[in-house]
Amino acid sequence: MEFAAPCSRALNGGRPCGLAVATPIQREVVKSRSPLGASFRVPPTSAASRKNRAVKAVLKDHTVSVDKAGKMSSQSSCDFELSSLTALSPLDGRYWSKVKDLAPYMSEYGLIYFRVLVEIKWLLKLSQIPELTEVPSFSEEAETFLQGLIDGFNLDDALEIKNIERVTNHDVKAVEYFLKQKCQSHPEIAQVLEFFHFACTSEDINNLAHALMLKESLKNVMFPVMDKLIRAICTMAKDNAHISMLSRTHGQPASPTTLGKEMAVFAVRLSRERKEIHQVEIMGKFAGAVGNYNAHLAAYPHINWPHIAEEFVKSLGLSFNPYVTQIETHDYMAKLFHTLIQFNNILIDFDRDVWGYISLGYFKQITKAGEIGSSTMPHKVNPIDFENSEGNLGKANGGLSHLSMKLPISRWQRDLTDSTVLRNMGEGLGHSLLAYKSALQGMGKLQVNEARLSEDLNHSWEVLAEPIQTVMRRFGVPEPYEKLKELTRGRAVSQESITEFIEGLELPEEAKINLMKLTPHTYIGAAAELAMNVDIAVNLLNGLEIF
Repeated sequence: MEFAAPCSRALNGGRPCGLAVATPIQREVVKSRSPLGASFRVPPTSAASRKNRAVKAVLKDHTVSVDKAGKMSSQSSCDFELSSLTALSPLDGRYWSKVKDLAPYMSEYGLIYFRVLVEIKWLLKLSQIPELTEVPSFSEEAETFLQGLIDGFNLDDALEIKNIERVTNHDVKAVEYFLKQKCQSHPEIAQVLEFFHFACTSEDINNLAHALMLKESLKNVMFPVMDKLIRAICTMAKDNAHISMLSRTHGQPASPTTLGKEMAVFAVRLSRERKEIHQVEIMGKFAGAVGNYNAHLAAYPHINWPHIAEEFVKSLGLSFNPYVTQIETHDYMAKLFHTLIQFNNILIDFDRDVWGYISLGYFKQITKAGEIGSSTMPHKVNPIDFENSEGNLGKANGGLSHLSMKLPISRWQRDLTDSTVLRNMGEGLGHSLLAYKSALQGMGKLQVNEARLSEDLNHSWEVLAEPIQTVMRRFGVPEPYEKLKELTRGRAVSQESITEFIEGLELPEEAKINLMKLTPHTYIGAAAELAMNVDIAVNLLNGLEIF
């Protein structure tokens, strides 16, 4: 089932609506397109307003001022007005422009939108059950009206629900009351208002809303950026397939490879985890207060409610979990977040390797006019994008790890500890998204320094000890490893000393000639072919062509 992205037309009076991580309340246009083309917008403020905020932070009744000595003073401890400068999370401030595409799905607004969707879809499902005569089949006009509440849902609607919640002190009940208010003027739907939220516990609505938040944010935001990242690394692999590079194991010179092949390793690893994430079944339950359909069967004992619930959950594009308590068990979430952590771990490995190659001089970084690398050392061009990526991946993994370890644990038939934790799903995805984009930005600045790569190879003739002793083994030369160890270990090795050693071996002439043709540049095995075939490997892993 396809859903339009939650959309809005305007804020109430231009004030922020209290969206959650990762939903910064910035005064700018925010658009996140779904396949159906709906958009999520937050109106802009004037340049004067933004400039004013940089000078002072406005409180409800007071202002915070900065004196000439740079000290902040205030007459009140009132809260700051929420803005990009006062947001507690950098996702909601400094990094908003890079993570805003998640806002329609992973914010408080997104949660409310999907709750509204589930409540309406459930009422429509009830109208399709013949035995439930109290809710007759809706007319086409009534169905269109209900669908319009979903398609036209906006920030004003979300604010209205939040205002109702101030009275009810219950977020899901506020959605139910909102829908009753919206539908009481429609003569046909007004007759069945009490069947909104029929036989539901709040978690019937919430678990499906959370599942849809994850499903849609992965499909519309995370997967496209993951695929872009994998494609970019594949391009690096192919472009540098034939550029020889000295390997390093334990930080020491080892058998040569190619720069492209080392990039291909990361593309394939990331692709494998991308496939695992895609294959996680996003699940839902709809079985009432403790998972037994107690209220359903009390009201309509002759209806097959487990079958109805399964049909309903699957109609939303989710997999059905029939064995639950009050809550969906969240095991799929744990699996999903663990797999995301592994994807992120691989990218940390990539970030650190590229950082190291930059340190070795294998990559230069394209500079941008006006940018500063160090406040005191003018020459510096730091690998900040890869460092930013690594740092945010660590932050993401910390949050995702807590989610995956906490969510499957709930006392008896349910406690409330999952509720507050689930509100932080956007944080883990937000820091991941930021990291992927930072890595992509860093990759766009890289320029291979072939001269530096060649220099290291030219000073590492000792790496040819491996092929020489292997050929010696083939032709039965005694103690080949020990002889090469004596020649190379801890000693300076040159092309001349290697040639002299080969000439003194009791080997067939052809074998000697082939060995003397080897150089640290050419002793790369199948590295170039592996790099050039990376697209095939990645597509086979995913079972489809993403390139």
